[in-house]
Amino acid sequence: MTETAQKTCYRHPDRTTGLSCSECGRPICTECMTMAPVGIRCPEHSGKPQGAQRVAQGARRAGLEGVGAKVTRTLIGINVAVYIAEVATGGGVNGVGSTIYEKGVLIAGRAVDSHGHLIGVAEGDWWRLITAAFLHYGPFHLLLNMFALYWFGSLLEQRIGSGRFLALYLVCGLAGSAGALLWSPLTPTVGASGAIFGILGAGLVLEQQRDYVFGGSALGIIVINFILTFSISSISKGGHIGGLIGGIIATLGLTRFGRGHAAYGRAGLIGWATIVAVGVASVVIAYWKARSYA
Repeated sequence: MTETAQKTCYRHPDRTTGLSCSECGRPICTECMTMAPVGIRCPEHSGKPQGAQRVAQGARRAGLEGVGAKVTRTLIGINVAVYIAEVATGGGVNGVGSTIYEKGVLIAGRAVDSHGHLIGVAEGDWWRLITAAFLHYGPFHLLLNMFALYWFGSLLEQRIGSGRFLALYLVCGLAGSAGALLWSPLTPTVGASGAIFGILGAGLVLEQQRDYVFGGSALGIIVINFILTFSISSISKGGHIGGLIGGIIATLGLTRFGRGHAAYGRAGLIGWATIVAVGVASVVIAYWKARSYA
């Protein structure tokens, strides 16, 4: 007699089951199943609209679920507070010229502040790799990024949890800074968009696992945003690419590279080690690129 491997519920790995979703085929336990007119469905596909309706539902969910996304709301609050501080300390509408901007903007080196001091990552200003992600060039830049952070960050945080989301956001900010320095090391760069592209990269990985966190439209959103990125000269191409790559790799680590689920499985040592590795690699790459500009 041959034996078949026991399957476990993708949301509850400790529960064996012989049931599976008729929509996506993932194994589910009796607690997670919902009866449908044809077969049974998992929570993500229980009465879930398909096609274009997914995007509309994702928009409604972002508005409703955002109130519970505490890390997302905190990050938005920090970004807004930093911009207000820039303006209040003489930075003007765009924030440029304030002490906060000079101390936090991302640049490899060969730049001087208002006091004539050399500044840049090459001068040992390592904090610029993360502080730049909390600075913005004016209210429109801030508004666009905070809207995207609220929209997509709320949904991702609800799905993977606040701790994983915060770690992912920070390492994607570092990855975005590394990408910006590789692409244009002497161009002053600020903005949260590198970390936001990391969020989109995480959503892409989740949707490859048939977990439609952004309504099944992650790839389309990424493509549209890259079209805009390469159409507008002032946007940091490297920052967006770096953030996206960082988000994809970090989230693959949370899936234990395909052996689990990023949202419902255990991150384990592999997951957290991958997130740390993305952050460390980003810092190493940034310093490697910046050192020749000292």
